[in-house]
Amino acid sequence: MSENLTETVQEGPSDKKDETEQTVDSLHASSNDENSSIAEEEETIPKEVPTADDPTSRVNKNDLETAGFTLEEFASLLGKYDYNFKPGDIVNGTVFALESKGAMIDIGAKTAAFMPMQEVSINRVEGLSDVLQPSEVREFFIMSEENEDGQLSLSIRRIEYQRAWERVRQLQKEDATIYSEVFATNRGGALVRVEGLRGFIPGSHISTRKAKEELVADFLPLKFLEVDEERNRLVLSHRRALVERKMNRLEVGEVVVGAVRGIKPYGAFIDIGGVSGLLHISEISHEHIETPHSVLNVNDQMKVMIIDLDAERGRISLSTKALEPEPGDMLTDPQKVFDKAEEMAARYKQMLLEQAEEGEDPIAVMNI
Repeated sequence: MSENLTETVQEGPSDKKDETEQTVDSLHASSNDENSSIAEEEETIPKEVPTADDPTSRVNKNDLETAGFTLEEFASLLGKYDYNFKPGDIVNGTVFALESKGAMIDIGAKTAAFMPMQEVSINRVEGLSDVLQPSEVREFFIMSEENEDGQLSLSIRRIEYQRAWERVRQLQKEDATIYSEVFATNRGGALVRVEGLRGFIPGSHISTRKAKEELVADFLPLKFLEVDEERNRLVLSHRRALVERKMNRLEVGEVVVGAVRGIKPYGAFIDIGGVSGLLHISEISHEHIETPHSVLNVNDQMKVMIIDLDAERGRISLSTKALEPEPGDMLTDPQKVFDKAEEMAARYKQMLLEQAEEGEDPIAVMNI
């Protein structure tokens, strides 16, 4: 019985060995098959493909030139996504949505920027579509820092406002005459718009026979009196524009026919073909006059002589004293003054020439 046990014990390891040898043989066979498969695949790889150690596999600087874009173009592309936006900056943006309260604008920021309806234009508009169109690209002014949602507020009106002041300053520098429509009047004068800016014409600088209220919708020639962006003051003159136009056809010493339009303690305003000239109380007669009302009446037709043209201030100075054949004729016989006006004006012009030749002041001589 012990022999049988021995035989059994001896047979056990032998069986295990056989199984192990079979397993090892199987693994070798599998490995040989895989190696054979890899060898077959390697045979299919093109011989010209470089290895990682092959210098030809490294990128050549010249290869960048044949890429889809250059380094400069790439840097430019990155520049479009600069998030360092500051209030006061002017940036390009693309309109991609028009809403009831404003427009959504893509300026390359992390979040779409918003432009309120009131910032779309310096002029009054009915709707956003009057100014903007979807996909339109234009400049925008950044009004504020990002809000809690990371959104910026934009404006077109601020850009137009800045450029409008630049334009009117240039027009003033050129002493240009502009035409503008009166859109309202008040006790002080009339209101107009110039380059989208609100301008004011003082009543004293409106030269027309119409009542102020009737000027609404009229286009008037205007000159600049004051252009002050800091104080937001744009003041214009209708009178000065008319005077300048009239001055181009007038000369000192010329006799013109006019009508009395207004009388003040210091003199009378005479309408001479659409512009107003001042007949100062001291220029009515050689004789002393207490008040212009004692000599003149509103709507009187009369002849006056031009003694000064001030284009800078838009003023025309007139005289009847220089037309008096005898001192005091305007008080005693004004018709005689008007009948001999041209004759006296000719004498006046001759006097001016003589005084100019002698180097004397003709105005001083005239007032003697």
